[in-house]
Amino acid sequence: MRKLIFAMNVTLDGYIAAPGDDLGWSGGEGPDSSPSDELFQWWSDRVDATGLALYGRKLWETMSSHWPTADKQPGATPAETEYARRWRDMPKVVFSSTTSPVDWNTRLVTGDAVTEITRLKAGDGGPMDIGGATLAAAAMRAGLIDEYAIVTHPVLVGGGTPFFTALDHWVNLNLVETRTFPGGVMLTRYETRR
Repeated sequence: MRKLIFAMNVTLDGYIAAPGDDLGWSGGEGPDSSPSDELFQWWSDRVDATGLALYGRKLWETMSSHWPTADKQPGATPAETEYARRWRDMPKVVFSSTTSPVDWNTRLVTGDAVTEITRLKAGDGGPMDIGGATLAAAAMRAGLIDEYAIVTHPVLVGGGTPFFTALDHWVNLNLVETRTFPGGVMLTRYETRR
């Protein structure tokens, strides 16, 4: 059975995007800066270790608008080039009834996400990462997420898209890792207690 991991950058007050889908807070120490080299490498290594990435429509549109050609942009750093290659090579599934077509080692699913994620989890292969608030919320409510990797940035945005969704029952977790990155960014990883 494959492991399903929900990993995202999160504000201290629990949002993955500020109002208006603003992600400017996640860049580093200021609205126009980049994440630290150490944090960027951690994300790149996650992509390299992911057996299959599951995207909702909005996150897919954000990622696919930049990473397929990021290594061809003037001034692309070696780390950005490596991430772009890893991202293109990583198998991906996009869940959307409005997006088409998809490319870059990607398959589109227009049917029920929970049914398909359950089927994918039952198969063989490396760990699966899930991203996108709506898609992850459906998997969270269905009890399909095995691990939460929360990269908390020291900023309060006061609203937006929450990392966690409303649940019908408690989910008990075990802390498996903490790590501090430059700029006061903190990783906490929790496994679902089954």
